[in-house]
Amino acid sequence: MRKHIPLKKFSQNFLIDSSIVKKIVEFINPQLNEILVEIGPGLAALTRPVCNLIDELIVIEIDKYLLERLKKCSFYSKLIIFYQDAVKFNYLKLFNKKDRLIRVFGNLPYHVATSLILNLFKNIKIIKDMNFMLQKEVAERLVALPGSKSYGRLSIIAQYYCNIKILLDVSPKCFRPVPKVDSIFLNLTPYTNFYPYFTHNVKVLSYITNLAFQKRRKILKNSLGKLFSEKVLTTLNINPQERPENISILQYCQLSNYIIENNIYCKSISI
Repeated sequence: MRKHIPLKKFSQNFLIDSSIVKKIVEFINPQLNEILVEIGPGLAALTRPVCNLIDELIVIEIDKYLLERLKKCSFYSKLIIFYQDAVKFNYLKLFNKKDRLIRVFGNLPYHVATSLILNLFKNIKIIKDMNFMLQKEVAERLVALPGSKSYGRLSIIAQYYCNIKILLDVSPKCFRPVPKVDSIFLNLTPYTNFYPYFTHNVKVLSYITNLAFQKRRKILKNSLGKLFSEKVLTTLNINPQERPENISILQYCQLSNYIIENNIYCKSISI
């Protein structure tokens, strides 16, 4: 089979370490009755061993040359292929067709990882879990706690929806071409029975966190001043002098709920 030249526009770094592949497949633990969706099968490093364990795998790939390679693979008959951008893919339509929760996994292209994950959160009720290889910086942002440099809007939204576990640190030498960054494989499992956080409307939470972190060095009384007076912040036990990275997810949920409960109008929010 002709050697595939990685395309920079798709941020292609192919996983080549067989021991890492084995560990990842063990972490995913594919089962016959599950609906599994792989984003970006690439050179099929994960696709092949997963297909050895199940009868059907849905793959989403934007590189038509990689799709042509898949046609020559022995497991091709097990694949349901979508030649699409995974960020724009209709996961709800797939769920409605299969009538089962979806498990999503993949070695995500670094340039779309954040937007892809945020888009998947919009479909969180139809997702059983997500297992992704990510650039270390993105993974650290997902799991970051208040007070750290990595903590921000992505941390808050991700942890609002999911329990997140780092499963594996992966060296650049496990990929071809070798990226300039380390990677992390992690699991995101949506909360089902126990929800540690509550907001009446996650769109409001998203809006507030976006506003707060647009200029993260600003203190809250300045960054959120058009929504909350110093008196209101103090009443909610939130220090107006604090910077956004020092405010907990629970506190951001408090702010979100205050807006809803007090009918504060924000034309920028589509509620």
